[in-house]
Amino acid sequence: MGRIQAVLYKEFLHIRRDRLTLGLVFMLPLIQLLLFGYAIQTEVKHIPTVVFDQSLSEESRDLLEAFSASGYYDVLYAANSFQEVNDMIDSGNAKVGIVFPPGFANNVQKGESAPVQVIVDASDNMVANQAMATANSIGLLKSQEVITQKLHIDLTNPPYDIRVRAWYNPDGITAYYMVPGILGIVVTLSMVMMTSMSLVREREKGTLEQLIVTPIKSYELMIGKIIPYIFLGYIQITVALLVGVLVFGVPIKGSLLELYGLTLFFITASLGLGIMISNIARNQMQAFQMSFFIMLPSIMLSGFLFPRDAMPRIIYYLSDVIPLTYYLDIIRGIVLKGIGFSYLVSQVICLILFSVLFLTISILKFKKKIA
Repeated sequence: MGRIQAVLYKEFLHIRRDRLTLGLVFMLPLIQLLLFGYAIQTEVKHIPTVVFDQSLSEESRDLLEAFSASGYYDVLYAANSFQEVNDMIDSGNAKVGIVFPPGFANNVQKGESAPVQVIVDASDNMVANQAMATANSIGLLKSQEVITQKLHIDLTNPPYDIRVRAWYNPDGITAYYMVPGILGIVVTLSMVMMTSMSLVREREKGTLEQLIVTPIKSYELMIGKIIPYIFLGYIQITVALLVGVLVFGVPIKGSLLELYGLTLFFITASLGLGIMISNIARNQMQAFQMSFFIMLPSIMLSGFLFPRDAMPRIIYYLSDVIPLTYYLDIIRGIVLKGIGFSYLVSQVICLILFSVLFLTISILKFKKKIA
């Protein structure tokens, strides 16, 4: 027992002195429980919505007010053409488009069925299901109100004819939505985990000192460590896309060349994050813990499992600092929507900024260590 007590004392002493590991042990579950407890919501509200009102009547405004008052739709944009509605949904700025035809008010006043088109971006299954269900419910409720006020209206011909149309994934096939997201998760996990261990492993094996005495600059070392993993990342993406297409039948509606080109910025951002962790951690256990700390928010908050529109505003903005958030827009946009680079400029810029930031911090941190 005396020898066991000595080992226990040594281990507890080591843990107490290793403040970074101790902090991760306490803070990791605390922060993530609080974060995910507030962030994860299955009921999607405040869906960004664009409206093209060709009627410009009291009747159309009344129905639109019912959509807004439900809490499920945030009418953020007013379009002047159907093409503007199309562009807003393609770019991801709006998830729902509501289109009132020119004769909407006349149909309501005559007691005839007045059609309203509700376009839903079905590339996000959870948002699409919620939007389609609530749109139909709102149409039925408003129709009942009118029928109650004017009993002479034909009950078989409701005043408001809500016609929901799902774009991009009209059949709601889960694999179409999940497979592109899983691809992003796999790349993030492998790139961050592998590179986060690289410098730490060399430091523990004693080979880092050999690199320090060589006439190599910090940025040259960082670039040299990253480039091989870029090729591995592309191999992973190719394999994942082949499985998605051949096994799950996922259609690739956009340009594969564009997808591969824009994926480069996501891979470099993930590798930069891994290298930065590798420069901060003092051993492989710390590097693994830090990588795990990064991975859970990437999975939970990026929009992979739960729609960002359902999250509280502060969590929604917090997810903007996760590179995977932008890559999911890119891969789902190209694979499911068939959109091109012109709709994804802001996402690419953010990934470039992440890459530059992470690599700059890594280079500066490495300089401090060899000084």
